[in-house]
Amino acid sequence: MDACAAPADDAGMEHIDGLSAAALAWVAVTFVAAGVVKGISGMGLPTLAMALLSLRLPAAQAAALMLLPALLTNVAQCLGAHGGELLRRLWPLWTGLVLGTLFSPLPGLGTGNGTARIALGVVLVGYGLFGLARPQLPQPGRHERWLGAVAGLLGGVMSAATGVFVMPMVPFLQSLQLRRAALIQALGISFMLASLSLAARLGGLEAAAPPDVAALGVAVAAAFAGMALGARWREKLPALVFQRALYTVFLLLGLLMLRQAFSAIARL
Repeated sequence: MDACAAPADDAGMEHIDGLSAAALAWVAVTFVAAGVVKGISGMGLPTLAMALLSLRLPAAQAAALMLLPALLTNVAQCLGAHGGELLRRLWPLWTGLVLGTLFSPLPGLGTGNGTARIALGVVLVGYGLFGLARPQLPQPGRHERWLGAVAGLLGGVMSAATGVFVMPMVPFLQSLQLRRAALIQALGISFMLASLSLAARLGGLEAAAPPDVAALGVAVAAAFAGMALGARWREKLPALVFQRALYTVFLLLGLLMLRQAFSAIARL
């Protein structure tokens, strides 16, 4: 396919090279919002960033722009006193996550055939409904290792297809009922591995050219500014109200993305 030609599902979207001022402003707003979410909850930056960026950019380019801010903001979260304990418990999850991302059989972000946007919309809707329902998940007990491997493998496959790696990895981690500090560290390490694996996979995709310096600089600066703001708000916002609002946003963004994807297919 001609590298300059936009796939059908990306028609009318901007591309990462030579973004307009309005698009750069959208990048800034996206990463401030995603940074605020991460500053408050310790997670959610890649998910919200991918959801918002994919409204204006092709999925592969949105993922390429999301990766560096996601990696940098996860560095501090990976540090902590629980690394050894987490490695002993979560190595099957993390192994599955890496292998699922690198060797996923599903169409990847760079295919440009509409499946990436549809898959991302489905994941966002599912994640939003899960968060709003707040089901009480049973602890995996003696099945923890193989369930962790399956959760990691499925999360990696979904990451390769959508750029989002929350399902079913986050529900599995929540089911372990880790101490808060250990859970935050586990999320940080998981997201770091997911981001690095996705970066390795995207490196082989012609469609995922490195973002231009201006867009990347805006994204990183906005993400850290948003994190700082979110950290200040963390103690002031009722946790349940914030979580319900966030999952509602994911649900609505997923529905909007599905509507756009199916409308584009209908026009073919």
